[in-house]
Amino acid sequence: MKISVGKPFPLGAQAGKKGTNFAIFSANATAIELCIFDDKGEQCYPMQRSGDIWHLFVYGVGSGTLYGFRVSGDVDEQKGALFNPNKLLLDPYAKRVVGLPDAHDEKALSYFVWNDPQDNAHLAPKSVVVTDDFDWTGEKRPHYSWAETIIYEAHVKGFSRLNHNIPEPLRGTYAGMAHPASIAHLKRLGVTTIELQPVSYHADEVHLQRLGLTNYWGYSVLAHSAIDPCLAWDQEDPLSEFKYLVKTLHQNGFEVILDVVYNHTVEAGKDGMMLCQRGIDNQSYYWLDEQGEYRNWTGCGNALNLVHPMVCQWAVDSLVYWVEECHIDGFRFDLATTLGRTPDFSNVAPLFEKIKQTPALQQIKLIAEPWDIGPEGYQVGHFPAGFAEWNDKYRTTMRSFFLRESGNLAEFARRLAGSDDLYWQYAPSKSINYFASHDGFTLQDLVSYNKKHNQANGEQNRDGDEHNYSNNHGVEGDTDNELVNILRDQTACSLLATLFLSNGVPMLRAGDELGHSQKGNNNSYCQDNETTWINWQQTNDKRIDYVAKWIDLRKQISLLSHQSHWWTENDVQWFSAYGEIMQVDDWHNHSLKALQILLQEQWLILINAKKDKQQFFLPQGKWHFYLGKETATLIADAQAVTLQLEQMGVCVLQRKLGSH
Repeated sequence: MKISVGKPFPLGAQAGKKGTNFAIFSANATAIELCIFDDKGEQCYPMQRSGDIWHLFVYGVGSGTLYGFRVSGDVDEQKGALFNPNKLLLDPYAKRVVGLPDAHDEKALSYFVWNDPQDNAHLAPKSVVVTDDFDWTGEKRPHYSWAETIIYEAHVKGFSRLNHNIPEPLRGTYAGMAHPASIAHLKRLGVTTIELQPVSYHADEVHLQRLGLTNYWGYSVLAHSAIDPCLAWDQEDPLSEFKYLVKTLHQNGFEVILDVVYNHTVEAGKDGMMLCQRGIDNQSYYWLDEQGEYRNWTGCGNALNLVHPMVCQWAVDSLVYWVEECHIDGFRFDLATTLGRTPDFSNVAPLFEKIKQTPALQQIKLIAEPWDIGPEGYQVGHFPAGFAEWNDKYRTTMRSFFLRESGNLAEFARRLAGSDDLYWQYAPSKSINYFASHDGFTLQDLVSYNKKHNQANGEQNRDGDEHNYSNNHGVEGDTDNELVNILRDQTACSLLATLFLSNGVPMLRAGDELGHSQKGNNNSYCQDNETTWINWQQTNDKRIDYVAKWIDLRKQISLLSHQSHWWTENDVQWFSAYGEIMQVDDWHNHSLKALQILLQEQWLILINAKKDKQQFFLPQGKWHFYLGKETATLIADAQAVTLQLEQMGVCVLQRKLGSH
């Protein structure tokens, strides 16, 4: 093949009319070979160096070409310099990858160990040159303000894998999620924004391969800018299928947010696999200690060093690719504290500043999972402007209030009103409110299990959170006991209603509107089966309609759809069940689990978190039921208007205009 020096930028593989330019960063390599694979085998070419960028132009190669890199350097394990030219490495900028590393036993793993002498080109995953070509004609990208946003967190495969209204070959794929049956369900709910769990190319960790399991969630990312073909029906062009999903969601009024993982890679610890960054420039890409060992702030074996300018640029370039090429509307950042480590957390860390300065990223939605397992890793409330945050304080408070015997009205009201202790200097939409996410119990399991049941994960039930604030209502797991099931439904519906009445951005976990259960597994990351796949055959139509009605109500209450600070807003009044303005002693009386909230002199929210009936004395006015009247009785006499909730629940009344 004919070659020339090429250009140092852009990084990655850039195909043109005459051939393809290849460029890769490595500050510590002494030599890099570009390896091209075709029917004749492997052909390697030494790359040229310009500063810390290695580059080469190869004539006559284009889309579909398989390639990789062999990187040489001075090995010094104590300093973290781990080079081995016998290992074929992926391009960190790869837009497509073929092949997965096999590590099911020690022999298979040995081919990917960093200091093993065996050549592994015949087994290693390979990068693929791609040309981006998709017809976006007719696409109408929606844009919802944060205050209008209602998030639906879903896994592409789990969402449609068991939906028999979708043709079998499409179930569990990007095309399956774009199918009219899927779109109809999302429209029925009324959500605005679909947050997809990782769709980047990932591999299974060594220990999962040994157990015969897979990383179903997809957080073990191998190629951050390449689409996962396992989620595609069209194996020849998975990227176009994904773009079709995005286009279809946009055309139907939904934004698309991707869950992304820039805190670590699947290479894990030093005993893991050498696949990409470790062999290219371990010292630059990862946080290392003085002995060259990985700083494992993520719990996944390594942590990417986004303080390094080129590593930071790599992450930003990847984000820009998803936005510009795939029309993504935002990102949820996994273990985002790691992204801000310098090594201490800083809300002006290089990545945050770079994102702020990048035009393509300035108008999109950014969501942080504001913690990692490193020192001072819990950073809820501390991310910079422009980032919303998963608010686990909201999650814990709501679970405790409805699922535990004693209540804390002050804490409950604070979370309901937008967590002013955390976000007083921001809009309430800084808070992503949720009671369940992919990580933990489903809503149905919250009300059905006291303990986690993760035996299927192969870790003797040691994995997963021990603190779930759940309540099985007297029976562990499934039961035919009608009374227990009624109590569970009451609690679940109370949590759902409260979520959509809370100030902030609500996030609903896919399947919770259907009553999906994972049989008590609260760490289902490796369960690619009916445990995690939503069971559409047992669809709870009543629950779906219930969720849709509360979402519709949320859109009508301007204090929620526009979001003001409730603690300083004159349009919000807090009443006890006796119809009196809440006093200091009321807020701190843990035996009280009921209150009333009057919004804009028009909407009266009544919340009863007790298991038995609660009588409410209503503020003056002519009230009529809006939502939740199924278990409520409204009584008017000469002295007062009262309402009795017969059980745990949430009810909303609307005051007739002019009836103060």
